[in-house]
Amino acid sequence: MVADPASYGFETRAIHVGQEPDPRTGAVIVPIYQTSTYAQDGVGGTREGDYEYSRTANPTRTALEQALAALENGKHALAFASGMAASDAVLRVALRPGDHLILGNDVYGGTFRLIDKVLTEWGVNYSIASLGDLDEVRSAMRPETKLIWCESPTNPLLGIADIAALAELAHVGGAKLVVDNTFATPYLQTPLELGADVVVHSTTKYLGGHSDVVGGAVITNSDELRERLFFLRNSAGAVPSPFDAWLTLRGLKTLGVRMERHCSNAELIAETLSKHPKVDRVYYPGLAEHPGHSLAAKQMRRFGGMVSFTHVDGEQAALDVASRTKLFILAESLGGVESLIEHPGRMTHASVAGSLLQVPGELLRLSVGIEDAHDLLEDLRSALDAS
Repeated sequence: MVADPASYGFETRAIHVGQEPDPRTGAVIVPIYQTSTYAQDGVGGTREGDYEYSRTANPTRTALEQALAALENGKHALAFASGMAASDAVLRVALRPGDHLILGNDVYGGTFRLIDKVLTEWGVNYSIASLGDLDEVRSAMRPETKLIWCESPTNPLLGIADIAALAELAHVGGAKLVVDNTFATPYLQTPLELGADVVVHSTTKYLGGHSDVVGGAVITNSDELRERLFFLRNSAGAVPSPFDAWLTLRGLKTLGVRMERHCSNAELIAETLSKHPKVDRVYYPGLAEHPGHSLAAKQMRRFGGMVSFTHVDGEQAALDVASRTKLFILAESLGGVESLIEHPGRMTHASVAGSLLQVPGELLRLSVGIEDAHDLLEDLRSALDAS
């Protein structure tokens, strides 16, 4: 690799950064360093890379972190055992008892649960705001606000926030902006370049891409944040195994080509669903009628592989559709090569029931895979026509 990985295109960085051939054997794929312990040169003296114990550092994990930082055009990346472990680390590093943060009104249910049920017991306060309305966010800011937590696109209603404007607003108020970039991936959007302070990922999803690994990541340009996050991760121990890191690194290599197919399939499905008589509303930023379409076109390369829609006949009809699809597998999670369908109200977002974040009962969420698009369309048509 050259000294500046940023001079390469996305796909080249995904395949090469941190992944040079093994100097001892010439292996072109990073080895799985399945070890907990490393021999030291002397008491207190580690070898190259400061490897002494794999909770602290592991060469396979280091390769993944170098690749993740390069893809997000960031300086530092830290890999975690799950997306929630990554989110928890950021929140615990950035907040103290008495601090306040702002959440979007369409935040992932697991993030809301962590903040509402766990961090509030630690004395952290939060407000809910529509992050697409800058005046509403500005009104929610307080002197003790330290963080704005943003998803764009959001989960599951695919809302779009102006990341650059939110970053400016946060910084004026002395706060930091964190962007969960799981839906967009760094292939479609790089929030650090738009002014965000921290990017988090559930690498379980598109980055891993094959529904066979659980992981998370944090990327930042801040040396201070990196050191604090590294210390917390080492102290708390929420690290991925070497094999998990290797699987995620393998997934990164094909992220660009996969995302192109995810996006193409999702665009076709969203257009088709918007014309189906059993569909009331389609949530997809690639549709011209989506309220965030122009902004998404400005800050994203394409519009992603997630599509949500509501059934005209209500919740039971939506549940019936979810039970009838054959290629769209009824399952939680997203971002794998296979297509999934789920009912957010009873599955991924059950934790927000009864709150300001409750999602419509008639809503279904699709994670559009990379299968033949016409097969996927026929599967959805059959399930909808029978409802």
